Amino acid sequence: MNARSPATRLLSSVFLAAALGAALDQVAQAADDSSAKEKCFGVAAKGKNDCAAGPGTSCAGTSAKDFQGSAWKYVPKGTCAKTAAPTSPTGFGQLAAFKDKKA
Repeated sequence: MNARSPATRLLSSVFLAAALGAALDQVAQAADDSSAKEKCFGVAAKGKNDCAAGPGTSCAGTSAKDFQGSAWKYVPKGTCAKTAAPTSPTGFGQLAAFKDKKA
């Protein structure tokens, strides 16, 4: 038989509510952080990409060379087209993968 007092049950409920509130706050903040960023192709250093590094690679940290056109890195929204990318046709980061030009 459970001999919890009403005060113990109330205290447990308060802690549970606080924990759930903190978890929901972290989820909401993570969603806000990702919406403030964009994928920028061609700006990552070798092995420093966030994901998508072309054929023969798996994901994060697998780019084979600096400024690889098939590898992207998250950057603050609106800054990709202003970020240097020597292998890009325009010399700046791109919002989609591109074929590298000679740097």
